[in-house]
Amino acid sequence: MNPELFVKELELKGIKLDDRQIKQFDIYFHTLVEWNEKMNLTALTEQTDVYLKHFYDSITAAFHYDFSSEVHICDVGAGAGFPSIPLKICFPHINVTIVDSLQKRISFLNQLATNLDIENVAFYHSRAEDFGKNSKFREKFDIVTARAVARMSVLSELCLPLAKKNGVFIAMKAAQTAEELKDAEAAIGILGGELMNVHTFTLPKEESERSIIMIEKKRKTPNNFPRKAGVPNKTPIT
Repeated sequence: MNPELFVKELELKGIKLDDRQIKQFDIYFHTLVEWNEKMNLTALTEQTDVYLKHFYDSITAAFHYDFSSEVHICDVGAGAGFPSIPLKICFPHINVTIVDSLQKRISFLNQLATNLDIENVAFYHSRAEDFGKNSKFREKFDIVTARAVARMSVLSELCLPLAKKNGVFIAMKAAQTAEELKDAEAAIGILGGELMNVHTFTLPKEESERSIIMIEKKRKTPNNFPRKAGVPNKTPIT
């Protein structure tokens, strides 16, 4: 997907980019490729791959959730900024908080934010488990996102504690999700969530499958979750 097709495909979905936003995506691509030479941010560096499998893929969340209001997003394990920074470019009014466990990725994100000239973004170097215990952030976000970070049973424990009551946890997955969701059913309920819906679709042109899982935060997460760093991944809630 070249930049021109990227713009056209988004317009078909009701997202019209202006010249500044188009330029921001161009800056994003070149900053990503430049930094990727000195640290491992992505295996994809071809322009067509980045625009389709990172930029467009990230924005698909907006095809199923209304980002027109001034929501505050927490992006868990965002790596090189996906999905929250492409969403921020498309919807400049949203507030974005990114938490990632690697300091060098946080350094990249800080430089990226400067290059893109974007405001109301904050980046935190922390394990998600520790971040979710912090009263400054716990149950404070309208939307919590995670893209291809871990299994749903693990992701739910990392993300649901950060979502406020009636907020939404949006998990973006690359493959079929039925089995993952079945395994995560108990965890989602214990952590205060309830499955809203699952949107499964294919990316344009390449037609690889994607799923967006949307979970509403119905109840307060019990205080003993998330557990200590590393525990959710080793022993997921069953």
